[in-house]
Amino acid sequence: MAIVDLVWWLDNYSGPDYVWYAKRLSGNDTLANESHQAGPYIPKEFLFRMFSALNKPDIKNPDVRFGLHIHSHDDQRTVRAIWYNNRFHGGTRNETRLTNFGGRGSALLDPENTGALALFVFLLGEDGNADGCNVWVCRNAAEEELVEDRVGAVEPGAWNVWTTNQQWLAGHPSEVTHVRESCWLEANEIPCKWLVNFPSGADIVRKTVELRPVRQYSPDDRLMKRRLCEYEIFRSVEEAFELPRIRQGFAGMDDFLAKAQSILQRRKARSGRSLELHTREIFIEEGMQENTHFSHQPESDPGKRPDFIFPSETFYKNRNFPTERLRLLAVKTTCKDRWRQVLNEAERIATKHLLTLQEGVSVNQFREMTDAGVKLVVPSPIIRQYHDSIQPHLLTLERFIGEVRAL
Repeated sequence: MAIVDLVWWLDNYSGPDYVWYAKRLSGNDTLANESHQAGPYIPKEFLFRMFSALNKPDIKNPDVRFGLHIHSHDDQRTVRAIWYNNRFHGGTRNETRLTNFGGRGSALLDPENTGALALFVFLLGEDGNADGCNVWVCRNAAEEELVEDRVGAVEPGAWNVWTTNQQWLAGHPSEVTHVRESCWLEANEIPCKWLVNFPSGADIVRKTVELRPVRQYSPDDRLMKRRLCEYEIFRSVEEAFELPRIRQGFAGMDDFLAKAQSILQRRKARSGRSLELHTREIFIEEGMQENTHFSHQPESDPGKRPDFIFPSETFYKNRNFPTERLRLLAVKTTCKDRWRQVLNEAERIATKHLLTLQEGVSVNQFREMTDAGVKLVVPSPIIRQYHDSIQPHLLTLERFIGEVRAL
């Protein structure tokens, strides 16, 4: 199908009878790290609402079978939703998954789709349970852009839920992450000026550091904890800023759509900039001085501005400075379709380091990255999501900092 068909598909599977669930496929969802989970993880709180027959703790591993059609890859089959609940029967497991996809032939299990954005659209029946599911696995960045224009930014390790069915949404958060830390700001904690002009990403990151100094943690754990905290701050400010305006109503449909688009675009902008700003803050906390030990958003070559250069832009432009002592770090929340963008960011630096939060890549894609001179930097809590053969070749953020300090 062409991209125009995805637009039609999104419009066709919208309405009060549909509930959308969007996530990025991790190495544990696909077969990229050979974890043998054999299907995408979907939280039980969501699947229990889709299939009430699953919520039976007295039965060991209750399951439901239903029709699922992956329209992006023309794959239709009957799959199984199962609650592995042996924690209530003498074991330790307590999670829900979708299974019976038939192995690597399914787009949802294909290792090459690790990191891809997948949209599950459940059709609700008269009893409130799902009658079936339609799926689109995005095949390129342009398709991901179209989906995120509708549901907002979808980050690795998180998921978005969206529907126009207000009754179904009642009491159900529209976006959920695996872990929540208490960084939600109450109305009296939000600076007054933030309610007049929405704060910048840098403002919110500074507030995050204030609430989560966590200097006792490694740079990797610090980064992950702050990302979760910062997202809660953002959502609390967004609600305080936008909800009064929404409650005032709209002059017409165009005004409503413009407001919705503005909110979604702000969320996407936050997602893209957040990781970069947190990384800069950690460099400074680790005793690295900006423009002496690293440069943020420097001009490496005419028209090229990488995220970070080490030791600095000045050293990079000094042709007498040894090339082997230069480093580049690009920062991308997901890298599946975006890693090639870093290849031409600094001509003097052959090996490009790329910090990402993507939860795994396929062995083939990792080999392609390595052959192109890209070296992945992955926070230590995420490394286990990668294939065993890849893990020894990944740098943690802490190790990367140690390397650039030695320059």
